Amino acid sequence: MEEVSYTARDLRDQEQIGEFLSGSRVGVVGISGDQYPYAVPVNYVWHDGAVYFHGMGSGKKLRLLKDNPNVSFTVFRENGTISDSVPCKADTSYKSVMIFGQAEKVEDVGEATSVLQAILDKFTPGFYKRAISETMVEKYRSAMDGNAVAVIKITPVHITAKANDAVPDFPAGHGHPGHPGAAGHPGHPGEMGHHGHPGAAGHPGAAGHPGHLGASGHPGGAGHPGPPDANDQ
Repeated sequence: MEEVSYTARDLRDQEQIGEFLSGSRVGVVGISGDQYPYAVPVNYVWHDGAVYFHGMGSGKKLRLLKDNPNVSFTVFRENGTISDSVPCKADTSYKSVMIFGQAEKVEDVGEATSVLQAILDKFTPGFYKRAISETMVEKYRSAMDGNAVAVIKITPVHITAKANDAVPDFPAGHGHPGHPGAAGHPGHPGEMGHHGHPGAAGHPGAAGHPGHLGASGHPGGAGHPGPPDANDQ
């Protein structure tokens, strides 16, 4: 597997990587096998050294993953833009992690129950008074497709991470600084884009695609294990 070529930004601290994966809410899973690569944002948990997400028991993700288990999973955070008197030297403050591994549907009900509880604890902490049970998970059926909820596990084979922790002059969401005399162009701060990491040219919007965990009514309503991820297409 290739390593990060921009060695000055290469992040190898496993504790930092684990904390970042645990604290982030959205990741983009990349799957091959269709006419175009399929990259879709999902809510997830980093649990026991693996990525887990849930969704409908049918849909495009499951269809593709059945024949194409090798996937990538990208999590990133843009903090903002770092200005410079020379436009092309402007940069971005960010952190990103890419996981390459194999995805599989979790068949063990005990593991699935543990993961779904971890999802509830992460996204609706303290909201439900009782933990979900294996019986609840086994009996739950989606009103959308009549299937049990699908829990997907991505077991990492290779992980790369990059970071620039510099304090930005222009925090994310505040727009580009522009530079008088440079046609207002900040100078492509996209150092972040090397080796497939998300480009940093001011595209924080991916975080606005939270996978709609609650779009079907928030996970675990009335104690059930939660609706599927709304990105099943």
